[in-house]
Amino acid sequence: MRNPFLAGAAVVMTVAVLAACGSSADGNDPEAAGAQRPAASGPSVPGPSASTPTASVSPAAPTALATEEPAVPGPSDPPATAEGPKTPSDKITPATGTFTKKQKEYLEDRVPKGMDPAAVLQTGQETCDKLRYLVKADRDTAVGAIATQEIPDAPAAVAGLCPQHQDLVDEAAYAYADGTHTGKTLRPGVYRSASPTTHCAWQIEGAGGKELASGTSDTGTSRKVTIPKSARTFTSTGCYAWLAEGAKG
Repeated sequence: MRNPFLAGAAVVMTVAVLAACGSSADGNDPEAAGAQRPAASGPSVPGPSASTPTASVSPAAPTALATEEPAVPGPSDPPATAEGPKTPSDKITPATGTFTKKQKEYLEDRVPKGMDPAAVLQTGQETCDKLRYLVKADRDTAVGAIATQEIPDAPAAVAGLCPQHQDLVDEAAYAYADGTHTGKTLRPGVYRSASPTTHCAWQIEGAGGKELASGTSDTGTSRKVTIPKSARTFTSTGCYAWLAEGAKG
């Protein structure tokens, strides 16, 4: 289930992202300060259509254009780089300028043949921009977005372009996204729900399907559950993600 917080923050994120974007991989990475970055294209202004008479629009009334942040991709969206032959690392060069050392390391084995490497780099930089915004707005949501893969390929982007967010990736590794988790994937401990919906429900079962704990929440506020050592299955719906208490990377 996609996190409603990310969709609701779309317009605000645009302003934050555009203000924060520079020529570097991330604002806190001085090494990437001189790197070239593809120019972002602005929104197109639609002209009058046959179905909408131009006389209905008052010349004195200003026209507001709503600029929206591109929707945060969900788990079903394709990865940033496609499968198939990749451009050799010594052939990865931008149309203008140069790539920094960190950018080259990120692009290695990630640029399909025939694709502009700057486009692949921009995808990684946009991931860093989203994380930078989310961690300021709500840290748990940022970790949850990585754990649920709602922001795909985040670990690679963080490792290569914005390592200051590595703690988010480390914490996400111990989180549970909505779904059913069994066997060795279960880790005993206390977990809190991150950005749950008003239809959050969970169930913990032991050997033989015996119910050990269950609950629901219609408040949209964070709840806590304890997964015991005897747990064999943990199922969650509408809770978005569960983060381990005390796990900060």
